This record gives sequence, C-alpha cells and structure tokens, in this order.
Amino acid sequence: MYKIILTAAIIAGSTTAAFSQDAPKSPRITAEGNDVKVSYGQPSKRGREIFGKLVPYGQIWRTGANEATEITFAKNGSFGGKPVKAGTYSLFTIPGEGEWTFILNSELKQWGAYKYEQIKGKDVLQVKAKSTKISGDPVEKLTITLPEGKLVLEWDQTKVEVPVK
Repeated sequence: MYKIILTAAIIAGSTTAAFSQDAPKSPRITAEGNDVKVSYGQPSKRGREIFGKLVPYGQIWRTGANEATEITFAKNGSFGGKPVKAGTYSLFTIPGEGEWTFILNSELKQWGAYKYEQIKGKDVLQVKAKSTKISGDPVEKLTITLPEGKLVLEWDQTKVEVPVK
C-alpha cells in the first residue's frame, strides 16, 4: 500500500510541475518576407529604459534575447545595398543614438554576443542605417518585420530600417 501511495504522490507532483511552467519571457519569433527570414528572441520592455541603458550604445548586441538572431537568404540578394550570398548568418548590431551598424556573420548558433570578438573575423558584411524616434506609445516587444524591400526593427521608442532584397 505504501508503494502505491508513494507512486501516486510522485506522479501527481511531476504532473503539477509540468503544467505549471510559464511561457518563456523572450520567445523565439520568426519574421518572413520575400526570400528572407529572421529568427530572434523577442524581449519585452517591461518598464525598462532600453537603448543607451539596457542595450548600451556603441557596443555589440545580439539583436534580441538569448541565442543570437539569425537571418536567412533563400537566394543571393543584398543587405543594406551590399551583396550577400544565399545562406544563414548571425545578425549582430551596434546601436547608436542616430545610426546603427548591422553585421552579418557566418558563425551560427552563438549565445548572445559574448564571443563576438573571437568570431568577428567571420563577418560577411557591415552596413550603417539611420535610427529614428517613434512618436506615440513605445513598442513593448522587440519587433522585426520584413515588409517589401526592407528589414524594420522597432523597440521602445526606436525604429531602424535596412534595405533588403
């Protein structure tokens, strides 16, 4: 009888634990456009000051949360006006107050940008893009979209666009 009660208690405890797990704070999101797709961890603002504070200006950023953002080109194209071959790349950025640097790097499966200094020799290209301030309510979750001909990044009060073909 003791074994039956113990087994039932273990099953009940493990079932409760399995169902009580919260959704991740920064889920992995995929944005898709014509022959381009971006996969990124989507952090939330949650009342924090984002650019210049949480994400410092002038420092390499994974462009999302958790694993570095990846951008996939289904065929040869261009990013920021520079040619890029079909394939998947890590997408890093260096945010600035008025201008950002976007970096495509061939080293995949990076956790954050912690080892960027060791892999920066694998950069495929770097492009600069102007950032603008969003009027109105801040964007709560980092959002990357791929409307026709561009990649658009929006978060908090910041918007940055890069031409993509």
